[in-house]
Amino acid sequence: MNDRKVAFITGASAGVGRSVAEMAAEQGMRIGLFARDKERLERVKGYIEDHGGEAMALSGDVVNPGEIENAASSVENKFGPIDIWINNAMTTVFAPFWKITPEEYKRVTEVTYLGFVYGTMAAMKRMRPRNRGTIVQVGSALAYRSIPLQSAYCGAKHAIQGFTESLRSELIHEKSKIRLTMVQLPALNTPQFDWCEAKLDRQPQPVPPIYQPEVAARAIVWAACHDKRELNVGFRTSLILWGNKFFPGFGDRYLASKGYSGQLTKDPIKPDRPSNLWHSVSGNFGAHGRFNDVAIRNSPFFWFTTHSGLIFISGFLLMILIFALSR
Repeated sequence: MNDRKVAFITGASAGVGRSVAEMAAEQGMRIGLFARDKERLERVKGYIEDHGGEAMALSGDVVNPGEIENAASSVENKFGPIDIWINNAMTTVFAPFWKITPEEYKRVTEVTYLGFVYGTMAAMKRMRPRNRGTIVQVGSALAYRSIPLQSAYCGAKHAIQGFTESLRSELIHEKSKIRLTMVQLPALNTPQFDWCEAKLDRQPQPVPPIYQPEVAARAIVWAACHDKRELNVGFRTSLILWGNKFFPGFGDRYLASKGYSGQLTKDPIKPDRPSNLWHSVSGNFGAHGRFNDVAIRNSPFFWFTTHSGLIFISGFLLMILIFALSR
């Protein structure tokens, strides 16, 4: 009997999803890869198989529950029960609210929020009868503290947070053994800043500090294998979340002043800039975007967060030792 875990990942063709897929495969998991771009999915599948892993490439759109359902069934038919479900697919529109059309707003909400809902439904349909499994919701610091120029995306991330907390209470109520966790990410160097819809004069960028997607992937894979309610990646993520609890008005004014310039480079928007809002963008995009020169590769804060028990015990023993030596 094969005891390797089976993971299903949405948005797996590039960016964070691709990095998570590769890292999960390194951990010995068999991977169901789900995204719109079949060609890029096949590249990810090929990379995993070239490194000794197993994967399936399943193209579809997260806004269509039937396509998610069919993909999940295909994964279970080949690999067995899905142990870990990772909701990651997203899109956004970089623009002031009044420049976004109702159709664009709906599309961002359907992909970034309802895509998580539909994915969670497919996961729960399989996990509840078995009373086991883990669902990871890939969130963001923007699930708590919204920023200008991304109202549709921020609204969707807030919605995921509220939906996840409601579902978690329901699982606790029925004494379920299904684990539900949310990983809040910092700014990341992914291709989204080259292909998401933008109605700006200059090219968008992540708000510094910028991390490489591998930092996020390590946290997501770790959360999938440990019992953690919520995990903040990067010190600034926790700082933003805590700051917003106590000083939300300051955050409003600060972002009104700095939130625009912090998301814009000096480069003008190109007339032929691609957009993945309605269709996938062709090309050999990988996990990384164009900010490799400034992106941070490691997060000491993540190590601290995931080793807090060890740190507490070490600190306690050190206090005992100091007390003993001082007598």
